[in-house]
Amino acid sequence: MSISDTPTLPLQAPSDLPRTLGALRASGHRHVGVKEELRTNLVARMRAGEDRFPGVVGYEDTVAPELERALLAGHDVVLLGERGQGKTRLLRSLVGLLDEWTPVIEGSELNEHPYAPLTPASRRRVAAEGDDLPVAWLHRSLRYGEKLATPDTSVGDLIGDVDPVKVAEGRALGDPETIHFGLVPRTNRGIFAVNELPDLAERIQVSLLNVLEERDIQVRGYQLRLPLDLLLVASANPEDYTNRGRIISPLKDRFGAEVRTHYPLEVSMEVDLVRQEADTVAEVPEHLLEVLARFTRAVRESPAVDPASGVSARFSIAAAETVAAAALRRHALTGERGDAVARVGDLHTVVSVLGGKVEFEQGEEGREVEVLEHLLRTAIAETYRSLLGGAELSGFAELVTEGRTVETGDLVPAERLLEQVGTVPGLGQVLGRLGLGDEPTPGRAASGVEFVLESLHLTRRLDKLVLDDGRTVYGS
Repeated sequence: MSISDTPTLPLQAPSDLPRTLGALRASGHRHVGVKEELRTNLVARMRAGEDRFPGVVGYEDTVAPELERALLAGHDVVLLGERGQGKTRLLRSLVGLLDEWTPVIEGSELNEHPYAPLTPASRRRVAAEGDDLPVAWLHRSLRYGEKLATPDTSVGDLIGDVDPVKVAEGRALGDPETIHFGLVPRTNRGIFAVNELPDLAERIQVSLLNVLEERDIQVRGYQLRLPLDLLLVASANPEDYTNRGRIISPLKDRFGAEVRTHYPLEVSMEVDLVRQEADTVAEVPEHLLEVLARFTRAVRESPAVDPASGVSARFSIAAAETVAAAALRRHALTGERGDAVARVGDLHTVVSVLGGKVEFEQGEEGREVEVLEHLLRTAIAETYRSLLGGAELSGFAELVTEGRTVETGDLVPAERLLEQVGTVPGLGQVLGRLGLGDEPTPGRAASGVEFVLESLHLTRRLDKLVLDDGRTVYGS
């Protein structure tokens, strides 16, 4: 459910690999199709108990088994799911199931295997050079092609078109060597992904029919019998796929498997996803990550939010990064000692910064901020009950008896907040239950204290006043 980093490409293949067709045959190398290659490596990983789709969170018991069955069956696959469900990450992870290195005819545009040349030019080379034919090795990271479907995508982009330069050189229009190949044939012997397939114009979708079924391509009215060897995968939003009928029926029929993706099913999965993907500039403690996870889930389930648009996993990831940035800002402006640590007060920056990521129902115009703030308060209260339910908090409530108050805010450093609180009975137990450690830093301790004060306010055990300058006062 996220986006993978760009792999670091090796500079060159290992020196002990065969470099000619004769040496390749002598090594005992066997040529297998892409789908058989994927099947063999997937089975090997399953038997070894290894992760089949690294970096994908929350699909272990749902999506992953369905995708594995599709790959074992040798099916082309379309992933159906709302935005931000990790469809692209999942498609890109399939590259890891390919062999690390595979032989190709040196200089081949279509990654042709030395045993199975496709184009007339390559067949002539094999016949002329025989066992001396040069062999190059292609890394699996280069065997993945991807195209984001847009209305202006052309057949030439995907399949290919006649190259006028080659025609001008004297070749006939019917000569296959006049073709400039598109992305799909150039991914021969690999995996090609079409993101957001329904956005592809219907006349362009037609060009994929032969690729999926007959495994050949047609360009400018004449047919090339190029038996392409590839796995075609695609992603689509189910709203486009099923309701608006944007994918033509013959193309739907040619995909062997449809796999539905989903958002994280459990709060813990959402937390794991945020922890894995968020690039935070300050520490965001576990209890705040849980608040953000519960907040994201509440926004998805809210009747005020358009369910068809979905609430991307990028929402919770960006929320964690925004909260961390707020903590770093306070740390820089107030001169806090130690590392910057996020607090409950930083959570409210999410509402103003990320509200535009949410599509509300038409009847909710003008209430967007009110809805999000209510859902955030609900998420804080639920996290309190989850982590501190039944904890002894009377010491915190007694802090503000007899007119005492505790002031906090985005410009109140951790040390100042802790000075106001002083020694509180049960503080160590509370910080331990929040996962802040036995001897927390001032930033962590302040984060725990502020969370408790806000939770007591939300459970109607403590008054709270927000001043015009942004300061927050807890007290009686």
